[in-house]
Amino acid sequence: MSWLRALKETARSGLTVERRRLAPVVAARGALGLALVLGFSLALFGPAVAAASAFGAFQAAIATFQRSWRPRPTLALASGGSLALSTFLGYLTGTHTVLFLALLVLWTFLSGLAWAAGPTAGIIASSNVAIMLVTVTLPTSVATAAGHAAMIFAGGVVQAALVVLLPVRPWGAQRDALADALAAEADYARRLRHDPVAPFDPVPLMTARSAAAVTPRQARRRPAELHGPRRLAERIRPVLASLADPAVGAPAEGPQRDRVRELLAAAGEILDAAARAIRHGEPVRLPPAAVAALRTPDTGSILSDRSHRAALRLSALLGDVVDTADPRTETTETTETTERRTETGQPGAGPGAGRAPGEGPGPPEAAVLPERPTPRSRPTLVRLAPIVLAKMRAEARPGSAILRHAIRVSAVAAAGYLLGLVLPFGHGYWAPMASVMVMRPDFSQTYSRSVARFGGTLVGVGLASAVVQTAHPGTYLSAALAVLCAFGMYLLMRTGYAVSQVCVAAYVVFLLGMEGSGVSQTVRDRVLLTLLGGLLAMLSYAVYPAWETPRLRGRLADWLAASGRYAAAVAARYAAPEGPGSPDVREALLSARAARVAWHDALGRAGHEPVRHRGLSHAAAEGAGHALAEFGRAAMLLEAHLPERGAPPLPAAAGLAEALREATERGAKAVRERGEPAWDDLRETVAAWDTEVTDPLLRKAGRLLVDALDDLSAALADA
Repeated sequence: MSWLRALKETARSGLTVERRRLAPVVAARGALGLALVLGFSLALFGPAVAAASAFGAFQAAIATFQRSWRPRPTLALASGGSLALSTFLGYLTGTHTVLFLALLVLWTFLSGLAWAAGPTAGIIASSNVAIMLVTVTLPTSVATAAGHAAMIFAGGVVQAALVVLLPVRPWGAQRDALADALAAEADYARRLRHDPVAPFDPVPLMTARSAAAVTPRQARRRPAELHGPRRLAERIRPVLASLADPAVGAPAEGPQRDRVRELLAAAGEILDAAARAIRHGEPVRLPPAAVAALRTPDTGSILSDRSHRAALRLSALLGDVVDTADPRTETTETTETTERRTETGQPGAGPGAGRAPGEGPGPPEAAVLPERPTPRSRPTLVRLAPIVLAKMRAEARPGSAILRHAIRVSAVAAAGYLLGLVLPFGHGYWAPMASVMVMRPDFSQTYSRSVARFGGTLVGVGLASAVVQTAHPGTYLSAALAVLCAFGMYLLMRTGYAVSQVCVAAYVVFLLGMEGSGVSQTVRDRVLLTLLGGLLAMLSYAVYPAWETPRLRGRLADWLAASGRYAAAVAARYAAPEGPGSPDVREALLSARAARVAWHDALGRAGHEPVRHRGLSHAAAEGAGHALAEFGRAAMLLEAHLPERGAPPLPAAAGLAEALREATERGAKAVRERGEPAWDDLRETVAAWDTEVTDPLLRKAGRLLVDALDDLSAALADA
């Protein structure tokens, strides 16, 4: 992609306004916290302290809007505390240009490395640096600076307290994540009716898994219906795929295929019903037609052996989903039993085992149940600190995109600050503040946000300055207008960066206008400084980039190696049966999913980069991705029919597992070295596998694995 086209695409992306579901109640809660802090500070301490405390409450509320599974009060407190510390240290060095510049470089460098811990940490850290550039200009003494820092932290405390006292849809983010995963499974089931080899995007399942990790305090309060459906959804996906695929299941046409389509349609409706119940915290309302379709008694006479077993397993898993999705006032013994069996992967586990949704519970289990598994844990902030530091140290290596971002943002912040001192505009912090806020580790976001920031600032500052110049609002009216702008920002935050920046720019003008400083700088000066900051950010990425395009082969190799380990783990379970819930298979699957998502994210970023092709063409990347997706699907078909614990072992599977592992590792090395991987050894192993194995599903799955790898080699040969 040429630079001109890349700039057009990023500019269009930055100025795009999306239609999103708004959350006015949550936005009003954030604005209420800001109004309380601002009004209290104005009444007792005056406009300067009020402005500082308002920035703390404003930023703390923004932190609670971030896509994070950590408790919202924790995010507000962390944001308020870190901003208070930044402000105090900034003021201590503010009178010495060299010392403040050194602190600014260090602080921005650390904020850049904070992206290693995730986007939430990166956004909060970057925002703290940007707001620090404003707040350090407000105090007049060390004691006053300490008071300002205390009030900033108090703003975070107020926002955290409001989240606790005025809860809006508790566990809403976790409910949405789990409901989205079940809805994705439902959509997958419906698509399989028309396309038996339809692809499946694992991102909703990965998001639900991330949302399922809880802190110790959350674990004691989590609703019972959020415990088990995710693990059941993970187990339903391979069953759906094996039921629909004509290569290992029912023929492509005929009575069996018609019955499979009925089952898939019923599964989609039941999963959708469970998703709605979890999203809204209400009882599951099952469609009678879907329940009747699953309870049809003649399924065994229509479907063949493996298809019939898959249908029975699907019915049992759906029954468990319905049971665990119902909201409960307490965690009953039935729920505990469901979780235990789901985690250990026992077939037909849980209260819905061997029955369709809507039937009564089955007979009690006579076997001794294993102990209840420990829920996925999320560390507290104290225990999180060494983890974050370890991730930041891991990124301090040559070639790291995060390290390059940290170097860029610190250099640009220093350059913007010095230019702001030299230029005759006054309030020169607008330039480095704009740079820090728009810079991201990847090209497209940095450039699109730069354009959006300039456009939003132009409109926001223009409108707010016009109001100030014509209406001459007093202190309290300016404060009220600032709160109104903050409410608009909270409300429209997810519709587009340009829209939110209109509200932010106006908010800053009205807030600083409480003590008269808001009109001491013209619209032209603010807009020019914002433009300067955006240009510095864009220039820094052009001079010191971290392009994703040259790393595509490495991402593809990682996905190939991870998929090979997953297929090998599945094959090894046939040689040593341990049941469907084998932990090594599960871990290998999660690694393969993470590698696949990393590949697709990298491919999306590379598609917007103005970089001449130096690795994979678009056609080659698309073909290679499709081939690896088919390889993973073939391995998933094998996983859907893993033998039960204690079943007769299949010795030949051990050789296939080893051949898969070695072949994919060699193939990954060849991909990284820009070579063409060969699969001769694996092909010989699969040929021997065909002669030793009588099960048609296993024989067919082995051939599908080799065919997918051959397609991968063909796609790379075209590169």
